[in-house]
Amino acid sequence: MRRTAESFSNLLWTIAGLASLGLGVIGIFLPLLPTTPLVLLAAFCFAKGSPRLHSWLVEHPRFGPAIKDWQARGAVSKKGKRLALIAMAATFGLALALGLAWYLILIQALCLGAVAIFIVTRPD
Repeated sequence: MRRTAESFSNLLWTIAGLASLGLGVIGIFLPLLPTTPLVLLAAFCFAKGSPRLHSWLVEHPRFGPAIKDWQARGAVSKKGKRLALIAMAATFGLALALGLAWYLILIQALCLGAVAIFIVTRPD
């Protein structure tokens, strides 16, 4: 019984990792969908559910360096920081251009501001 529960848990973690990685790959082409956090989430999920997929992702030439930097030092590249801040500014600008209600703008400003502070304070 325990083996079945463990297998089911691994399957759920692997499915979550695949979904996260899929969304992260889509985010490469859609600027408002954040690629890096989704790939980091995929690595976390794969570490719980599929050591083989985790190894593949960490050793991937495109995604691996960012994952290794994050795991080792909590680091975000300068390019990653710049792109994240540009995307957040564009999102906020779009909300302003659409004329959203002031309270939605305030909530968005607080959330984006907190995320921006987090990103900027990460090592390079």
